[in-house]
Amino acid sequence: MRDTATAPLDLSAVAFIDLQAQRARIGARMDAAIARVLAHGGFIMGPEVAEAEKKLAARCGAKHVISCSSGTTAIVMALMAREVGRGDAVFVPSFTFTATAEAPAILGATPVFVDVLPDTFDLDPLSLERAVAVARQTGLRPACVMPVDLFGQPADYDPIRAIAAQHGMWILGDAAQSFGAHYKGKPLGVCADITATSFYPSKPLGCYGDGGALFTDDDEVARRLRQVRVHGQGADRNENVRVGLTGRFDSIQAAVLLEKLAIFDAEIAERNAVAARYDAGLMGAVMTPVVRAGCTSVWAQYTICSPRRDRIAATLQAQGIPTNIFYPKPIHTQAPYRALPVASGGLPVTERLAQQVLSLPIHPYLSPEAQDRVIAAVRTAVA
Repeated sequence: MRDTATAPLDLSAVAFIDLQAQRARIGARMDAAIARVLAHGGFIMGPEVAEAEKKLAARCGAKHVISCSSGTTAIVMALMAREVGRGDAVFVPSFTFTATAEAPAILGATPVFVDVLPDTFDLDPLSLERAVAVARQTGLRPACVMPVDLFGQPADYDPIRAIAAQHGMWILGDAAQSFGAHYKGKPLGVCADITATSFYPSKPLGCYGDGGALFTDDDEVARRLRQVRVHGQGADRNENVRVGLTGRFDSIQAAVLLEKLAIFDAEIAERNAVAARYDAGLMGAVMTPVVRAGCTSVWAQYTICSPRRDRIAATLQAQGIPTNIFYPKPIHTQAPYRALPVASGGLPVTERLAQQVLSLPIHPYLSPEAQDRVIAAVRTAVA
């Protein structure tokens, strides 16, 4: 009699992000770099910090790089350096992490929420125009627009810059998820007046704790950012020339970042290979991510869109495959922000995406076999 039993499913877990696999690649070098910091004892703003700033500047072409203690701190510092505060409107997408809106709110400015595009998930320039009109009607001064380079690819900076110039605003790029990507041949870091990024461990370029950086070509803004970073310090620690905060980057995190920078290009290529395999395998089953023509992504997330999102997530979970939802609750729907202005016509794309997006495992060490498991599980869920 023929054996009709099927082979058991491989339910071994797939890592959503695999920092341990990365450590296996560069662990010895990382340990040596950290040991050097322990030996010299310059734990805050030591020589590794200056070296990391220099290499980050060389990579993206920005004239000035100011490292800091986190991506959120970077956004707050940028707004402080440009003296954004009460009465100012800062235009932000609602489909993002809360830090984007939190930073202007901390300083007394008013976040005004803008919708996003349905294919790239980045800020919608037409919605931005409507949001500016709403802000003016409520007596706010349009001060800053903060496009988010979501999931690893740049926002569409050219039309955003035209709108900003028309209304006398400056651009703060939130590149927390996207450092290393390019917009029409230009690296992120030189596409906005100021760009902020994060080195949180799960980012494509991350350290082993919190960290961040700011990029600008403006000499005066860079001078102010360095003052803000250390309590508004002037010529020395006994002189304060403006209100500041504690935003310094520590040397161990900078040492970690330097070792990860050495393999960053290779890891970006590996992330793109995973994304390409997903694109081919998932075509026709779900809406796969769209990278704008002339742009590149570092694939902080690989985010699909489907009305069967919950069924897909449950199917993958049952097979040992983790997923995440970024973001299930748009910022404008959450308690601290519900009373704040939104673009006229509302944010329908944002609200639909919150019900349909699902991020799949992606990292440079995701094997083709694991990718095929993910693809097969998604296709099974939507069949």
